Amino acid sequence: MRSDDDGGWSVLVDVVELERIPSSTDVLATYRVDITSTGDLAGYERLRRYHRGATDPT
Repeated sequence: MRSDDDGGWSVLVDVVELERIPSSTDVLATYRVDITSTGDLAGYERLRRYHRGATDPT
């Protein structure tokens, strides 16, 4: 979470996009959500998609 120059916010949110059995194979995604200073949604963007338990490459 970070504030922008206009008093709004940019937030990263992880969500389950596809629930599977077993849950270790669920597909998750990280979205960046931009909120204005008045609390309105300014925009969003999916940054990445991954399977639960996956690690970032080093």
